[in-house]
Amino acid sequence: MIITNYIIQMKNSIFITSVCLLFCLTFQPLSAQKNPKNVIFLIGDGMGIAQVYAGMVANGNHLELERCTYSGFSKTYSSNKFTTDSGAGGTALACGVKTKNGMIGMNPDSVAVQSILELASKNNLSTGIVVACAVTHATPASYIAHQVNRDMYEEIATDYLKTNIDVFIGGGRKYFEDRTDNRNLTNELKAKNYQIAYTLKDVKAVKIGKLAGLLYDDQNPGIPERGTMLPDATEASINILSNNKKGFFLMVEGSQIDWAAHDNNTQQIIKEMLDFDQTIGKALDFAKKDGNTLVIITADHETGGMTILDGKFGSDMLKAAFTTKSHSGVPVPVFAYGPGAENFSGFMENISFKGKIEKLLKLKK
Repeated sequence: MIITNYIIQMKNSIFITSVCLLFCLTFQPLSAQKNPKNVIFLIGDGMGIAQVYAGMVANGNHLELERCTYSGFSKTYSSNKFTTDSGAGGTALACGVKTKNGMIGMNPDSVAVQSILELASKNNLSTGIVVACAVTHATPASYIAHQVNRDMYEEIATDYLKTNIDVFIGGGRKYFEDRTDNRNLTNELKAKNYQIAYTLKDVKAVKIGKLAGLLYDDQNPGIPERGTMLPDATEASINILSNNKKGFFLMVEGSQIDWAAHDNNTQQIIKEMLDFDQTIGKALDFAKKDGNTLVIITADHETGGMTILDGKFGSDMLKAAFTTKSHSGVPVPVFAYGPGAENFSGFMENISFKGKIEKLLKLKK
């Protein structure tokens, strides 16, 4: 009788354990269940915690990025400087290597390194870049080009012809059409089946295929003159790239948070931060509906050494202080949402993003 009761108790214990295990596996967070099919990587250039909080305070104590379920910090130093520039910072995020300030898509020995965008394209995923600056500027260039100097804009434009990127939208038209070598890269893009868009309206009209959106002659204007270019172009890009059933990788940059911080202009920082946050909202809306998309938000570095001394929620009249008109060396925030988001919490090196995304997307080298 004692043995029979013991066996019954053991069976009950095994049954309860099995049910608990099944419950845990079934109801664990989405991000722990599966790998993403798509990745949207958003970079707020120059965006530190103070820039984020300035936008949050002005927006009534709320930002779209608060919808992210995981957060952390990224260490931003370059291979030769404690304080990185956008060339080395962008290269670290895109290519997974520390390099010298000013270099694009190369290691410190000037050897080209494949970016996560190039690797995704090689694996037949659709790829895209949307930025609030010229597409030849340092951060977007880090995903597409391999040059020893970030200021080699014409050479960087030429590198776009050497890739299979599906969508790129920003400024910098003159580096494609008004060049010192008299090449017209726009005609060459057309020969590669790119649709060319010169206005945001033209961008929105494209629903499928390859798209080169060259919306400004050089750098994009700031907010409010730029209007809804960044969130709208991001949404349009997602719609195009999501036609690929294998998935996509999209990099989006809120470029001019950095420029406003270089000027120590608190009100402009807020405007640019809120524009970037609206763009984040577009990405998160898609990710929530799609269920197979990982959204990552971070910065290449902080700019201005900004801190907030006083403020009022719902007002952009913050009392802020700056320690520099250049970059600082402090770690920058990381936010993530969707399948695999748990991999982007805690402190991490900026070179770790490429490897983590590569593994999550199961890309083959």
